[in-house]
Amino acid sequence: MSTRALLVTSSILGENGQSNALANHFETKTEAHDVVVTHRDVVANALPHLAIEELGAWQTPANERNADQQALAAHSDELLAELWASDVLVLAVPLYNLGIPSQLKAWFDRVLRAGETFRYTENGPQGLLEGKRAIILAARGGQYAGTELDSQTPHLKAMLGLMGISDVDVVFAEGLNMGDAKRDAALKEAFQAIDQLVETL
Repeated sequence: MSTRALLVTSSILGENGQSNALANHFETKTEAHDVVVTHRDVVANALPHLAIEELGAWQTPANERNADQQALAAHSDELLAELWASDVLVLAVPLYNLGIPSQLKAWFDRVLRAGETFRYTENGPQGLLEGKRAIILAARGGQYAGTELDSQTPHLKAMLGLMGISDVDVVFAEGLNMGDAKRDAALKEAFQAIDQLVETL
């Protein structure tokens, strides 16, 4: 049975984005394995910032939604269906101003839905996607991993954890704007790490 991977890319630089280079390497590597990849580019298919009208559509029973609410809820429902259908979630993430791209945040805002990917209990939130795996492909111009400036990694892990995804691997490609030699070495190391992870899928 094939492994189903949902690959989410979020670079505004298109083909010039280093996180997209990591994503492309992952996708190419899976071609020799029994992995089916669904690619969701949240820049090419950008979502608006979450607004009260869309939130209200989710909170309205499906059989009571008007036409506008049905259209608004469809955005999230489509993304949730992709996520639920996947065995592994792969996030290719550039570092913008020490955080995640706003386009990726808009994606998370639609898949982090109470009653869909997590629920509230008397003991706090409980994730509903337990058993799924995540891989973060992190591309950075500087070197931040393991420092106080890397707020991105714990933020991503916290959002994944809210949904019940605790099996998370992170591949860092750092120092990409710190000279050609450092960039080439970092990408080579990241590509090798991706190769090893694909072998485990």
